[in-house]
Amino acid sequence: MRIVLDGMGGDHAPHEMVKGAVQAAELIEDDIYITGKEELIQAELKKMGYEGDQIHIVNAEEVITMEDSPVKAIRRKSDSSMVVGLNMIKEGTGDVLISGGNTGALVVGSRLILGRIEGIDRPVLASVYPCMGKEPSILVDAGASSEAKAHNLVEYGLMGSIFMEHVWGRENPRVGLVNLGVEESKGTSMTKDAFKKLKKAPVNFVGNVEAREVPRGACDVIVCDGFVGNVILKLTEGVAMSIMDLLKTKLMQNVKSKMAAMLLKPQLKSLKKEFDYEEYGGAPILGVDGPVLKIHGSSTANAVRNAIIKSVPYSKENVVEIIRQSMLELEEVIEKAEEEYAIHE
Repeated sequence: MRIVLDGMGGDHAPHEMVKGAVQAAELIEDDIYITGKEELIQAELKKMGYEGDQIHIVNAEEVITMEDSPVKAIRRKSDSSMVVGLNMIKEGTGDVLISGGNTGALVVGSRLILGRIEGIDRPVLASVYPCMGKEPSILVDAGASSEAKAHNLVEYGLMGSIFMEHVWGRENPRVGLVNLGVEESKGTSMTKDAFKKLKKAPVNFVGNVEAREVPRGACDVIVCDGFVGNVILKLTEGVAMSIMDLLKTKLMQNVKSKMAAMLLKPQLKSLKKEFDYEEYGGAPILGVDGPVLKIHGSSTANAVRNAIIKSVPYSKENVVEIIRQSMLELEEVIEKAEEEYAIHE
C-alpha cells in the first residue's frame, strides 16, 4: 500500500507528522509518502535518525493554512501539500490520504478533485465518538455539511454502517437517528422522513436515540446533520475536559486525596486514554471517490501513527467501492419509501 500523509497539515507540522510516520513505519510494511517542503521533511527525518526505505518525500512548496478560504485555497494553491496528496489519490499513485490540515479545504478539495461517488448527494465527515465503558461509536455527520435533507441522513447511515463493519470489524452495526425522543412521531419533518426511510434502508436501524444516550453507546452509528453532530462532538469534548479538570482539582486538595490519586492513577490514565481522540485514528470523509482521512489539527505523533495504521484496512477493505455498490440498492429503497410516504400524506 501507498499511504499519503499531508506533511504540512496541522498545528505541529511537519515535526509531529514526520515523527508519527517514523513510528508507524516500525509497525507496518506499507510505504508512506509525505507531501510537503522537502528540505523541512528531510531535516526532520535526519533529526530522528531515520534510515529506512519505507518513507518517501513528495515535494510541495505551498501550504494551506487554517485561515485560508477552502475553495480559494484548493483552486489557487495547486502545489500545496494537501492538493498534491489529493491528486496522488486521484491519479492512483497513492491509496489513501491522511491530513490534519484545514477541514473545510480538505472536504472541498476531496469533492472537487476526487469527485463524489455516484448517487451520493453530500459526502460526510465520520468522527469516532468514545462511549463510556464500551467500544466507540462513529458519528455522521461531524461537520462536513451544516444542513441536510432526509435522504442525506439515510446516505450517512449507510456509509457509516459500511465503515464500521469493514474497518472497525463491527458486525451488523446498530444505526441510530439523533432526535428529541425515541418515539417515531418526534422531531422535525426532516427527521420523521429520515426515520421512515432508514427503516427500509439496508442497515440495522434501531430507531431514534436521545442525545443523553449517545455517550452510553446507544448505537454504533450516530446519524445527524453536520450542525447537530459538530455541537454534540464539541459539547462532549468540553464536558469530558471539565470533568477531568475538576477531578484533578479535587484529588490535589489535600494529603489524603493525593494518596487516593496515587492509588487510582492506573484507572485515571485508562479513563483519559478511553476519551482521547488520538487513540482512534482519523475521521474518514465518506462519499468521495477515494479514501481520505481527517485527523485533528493539533494531532501529535501518536495520533498520526494511529491514523496511518487505521488507514490500512480502510483502503484494503475497499470501502469506497462497497459504498458505490450499496448506493445502487439504496436508491431503489429511497424511491420506494418516497412513493409510500407521498401516498400516506
